[in-house]
Amino acid sequence: MRQFLDFEKPVAELEDKIDELRRMSETDGINISEEVARLTEKADRQLRATYAKLTPWQKVQVARHAQRPHTLDYIRTLVTEYTPLAGDRSFAEDNAVVGGLGRFENRPVVVVGTERGDDLDTRLKHNFGMARPEGYRKVRRLVELASRFALPILSFVDTAGAFPGIEAEARGQAEAIARSTDAFLSAPVPILVTVIGEGGSGGAIALGAGDRVFMLEHSIYSVISPEGCASILWRDTTQAAAAAEAMKLTATDLRNFRLIDEIIPEPVGGAHRDPVVTIQAVGRAIATALPGLLALDPAALRAQRREKYLAMSREPAV
Repeated sequence: MRQFLDFEKPVAELEDKIDELRRMSETDGINISEEVARLTEKADRQLRATYAKLTPWQKVQVARHAQRPHTLDYIRTLVTEYTPLAGDRSFAEDNAVVGGLGRFENRPVVVVGTERGDDLDTRLKHNFGMARPEGYRKVRRLVELASRFALPILSFVDTAGAFPGIEAEARGQAEAIARSTDAFLSAPVPILVTVIGEGGSGGAIALGAGDRVFMLEHSIYSVISPEGCASILWRDTTQAAAAAEAMKLTATDLRNFRLIDEIIPEPVGGAHRDPVVTIQAVGRAIATALPGLLALDPAALRAQRREKYLAMSREPAV
């Protein structure tokens, strides 16, 4: 069953009416195709109008939508012969991070990403996509494996941030994030990153330092959540909408600041409306960018990546 966000209520009411009319038609044999077509067109117009003017806070809600495709959905669709790898060879397996070996368009690759889960059981299993230190050490292990065998890396980011628990801090959360980020920056292979939902703080950047960074149209990327920002600035989490506006966390904002490379359009109504189309669009973006990166030798690739991130501190604000 499709889940609707608060601001989608007018669309939800129309679609409920359409479903009701279709049930009546099946039960009573009444021909109401013209009325269904009229309401369907009206619902489509309403949906397009709503998504044409989303506020930053509304985009936050879309980015967090429970029915958006998650990392494992992208892996299942885009990567063949996928073999998952587990553990950091130091402490434990962290299910918030998934990754392994596979083939993208018949080319061997390493794929890695944060996984939120689809229902209560899987969300608990994957800790809602919030990785512990062993998760980021697992990421580093996969990046080093890719570097050793000259395999491109596909990274998918969808996390509210690193797990903030005491045990994570005790096991070196900040150090693990820093070393994961360093592994990405130092890797002598192409790295293509896609923010598919929420890109939160260091938990996201630990998987996000790529040669090409894509964002889905309604995804977000920020140093802190709007709720966290509001609690710091106003000591009031109900100011999250104002915080989202001020934080410039949408894909358009990030592209204007030259912090990402490309925005991948989503279907009208968001990725959760048509996950297959969304995943295919991401696959096309990766397939288009990869050949140019493969043409670079490792030294040039690393130098270009280094300059890209150093330039971010020198670019004037837009």
